[in-house]
Amino acid sequence: MNLSDAETVIIQNIAPQLDHGRYAVKRAAGEDLVVEADIFKEGHDVVLALLKYRPVGATRWNETPLRPLINDHWRGVLPVSGEGKWEYTIEAWGDAFASWQEEIHKKFAGGIRDLRSETLEGAALVAGAAARAGKSPDARKLKAFAAKLQEADADAISQLAASPELTALLRVWPDRSLSTEYTPALPLWVDRERAVFAAWYEFFPRSAQGKPDSGSTFRDCLGRIDDAKAMGFDVIYFPPIHPIGETNRKGRNNSLTCEPGEPGVPYAIGNSRQGVNGGGHKDVAPELGTLEDFAWLVGEVKKRGLEIALDFAINCSPDHPYVKAHPDWFFKRPDGSIKYAENPPKKYQDVYPLNFHNPDWRGLWHEMRDVIAFWCQLGVRIFRVDNPHTKPVSFWEWLIADIHETYPDAIFLGEAFTRPKMMQTLAKAGFTQSYTYFTWRNAKHELTEYLTELTGTEMKDYFRANFFTNTPDILPVMLQQSGRPGFLIRAILAATLSPVYGISSGFELCEATPIPGKEEYLDSEKYQFKGRDWNAPGHIKETLTRLNRIRRENRALQQYANLRFHTAENDNILFFSKTTPAGDNLLLIAITVDPFNAQTAFVHVPLADFGIAGNETYQVEDLLTGERFAWTGERNFISLNPPTRPAHIFRILRRAGRENGRDVYV
Repeated sequence: MNLSDAETVIIQNIAPQLDHGRYAVKRAAGEDLVVEADIFKEGHDVVLALLKYRPVGATRWNETPLRPLINDHWRGVLPVSGEGKWEYTIEAWGDAFASWQEEIHKKFAGGIRDLRSETLEGAALVAGAAARAGKSPDARKLKAFAAKLQEADADAISQLAASPELTALLRVWPDRSLSTEYTPALPLWVDRERAVFAAWYEFFPRSAQGKPDSGSTFRDCLGRIDDAKAMGFDVIYFPPIHPIGETNRKGRNNSLTCEPGEPGVPYAIGNSRQGVNGGGHKDVAPELGTLEDFAWLVGEVKKRGLEIALDFAINCSPDHPYVKAHPDWFFKRPDGSIKYAENPPKKYQDVYPLNFHNPDWRGLWHEMRDVIAFWCQLGVRIFRVDNPHTKPVSFWEWLIADIHETYPDAIFLGEAFTRPKMMQTLAKAGFTQSYTYFTWRNAKHELTEYLTELTGTEMKDYFRANFFTNTPDILPVMLQQSGRPGFLIRAILAATLSPVYGISSGFELCEATPIPGKEEYLDSEKYQFKGRDWNAPGHIKETLTRLNRIRRENRALQQYANLRFHTAENDNILFFSKTTPAGDNLLLIAITVDPFNAQTAFVHVPLADFGIAGNETYQVEDLLTGERFAWTGERNFISLNPPTRPAHIFRILRRAGRENGRDVYV
């Protein structure tokens, strides 16, 4: 072994990293990746270290210094830019010149003046840097410093050793011949901004116009899309838009009997008799229009600055073309018939699940990949994936990575309401965003505990929570019982706790009629055309509009891991802050979690975190109402009332001086 191959510096405990580099840490373009590690070596040499990063496949590294903190712990910041696959590592070495500088300082301070040997050592180190500088203009400067060191007396050598210019030059041209680089490099996946900051609005295209007895088409959807845009939503999510099977077609409220004129369930995908492009996953339901109509809609949505997200549901009706072309792709009963889907006690007689471990599994996997690629070619880059936890994790890891090779801007939202470890592993394997248990977290202690786990642990580096308030499948008990105030509370919680959230159509109208005893909507639009007045009295569209505007105007709400909970002296009031790293956008948010009663509390503001003196007067502006309040000190009083004031979203204003005899706050 050559000495240069030996580990001359110990580099340990690099964070973040996932499962020793098995999975990629996630960030979005424009964010920072803060990297920390323990770095040290034997003896008393001064150690220097660099954080190195590059796109996978590039030959040259970008480099930025790491800074020592305490106890051999170091930190560096990697500025993230450019979508796709990146890698990062750390290189460290015992720096001979910095160690020499330290030696000179100590000896000179200790009264030692016979430094001739040390002078020659320093001159040799600087001359070596000049050689490394080659034909760079720095080479001439370094040679001049080396010459001065050759002739320097004790006083001169002390001054030269402390020269900022010489120090800077040696940092540019260090001797890294005996450095240690951490291997293998760690993976980093960089997404685009909409992966980390977005407001989703879900609706069924066939119910776009709110007609109770007939469906709408793609070309009828612009009114609903424009309404969603006016409310500030930027992702329009469609449940499956493919041909719907006829065999065992479900009727209203999941009835086994489908009456004439009832549209069926969009998740029962496939009907070759109705399809014009095969009748399966690469086709659209004829009642919605054609592929050309869909492409037109994609273009219209993009003109409005929005995007369409499609549902990728790996379900097949008994009429799907796959059933005849690839019968071995399905689960078989002992009598040879194909099994329909079940999730006891629920039964899905109109759906056949696919078997991802069948003998022709490669053919199935590649076909599913081709389905996603087909819609990507039509301009779709966001996919909500139905029940990914019922398919192999290895399949998703392969499919998402394969799609990202061609479409690095593709976003995948995983709808895996399942066990925590499976949800976490799917996120590590490549899902951009994940549904969460937020839907069922209502009490203050539940929200605090869950959000602390999401944003304050390793999960923040790979699991991006998309806080949907409801889904076509889920009408939470809280919304069933709380009326309009409950909808306001859940909307404000979702929009402020996570930078990515969504609602399913009807939420803005406070629809809350359940199937008795279940967390499901009565007369769900999954099974029927849905009649609606989109401006019915009692709606909360104005609040949603205001929330989305506040989110766009305040960068603190566009970040994920900056959530901090603070004390509110009432178990029914949640109090937290979201701030930017530079401290130029400081928000304090108080929300009641009781939809029935007025609540008051003293809340504790972390003044030291915000750089506010204990006796300083500052203002807080409620972004929901425009009101301003003067506060002094840490402990201040608030009052919330669910129907009229369920929350405060305060922006902290600091006194900037006086103008026309009045204090000015910014």
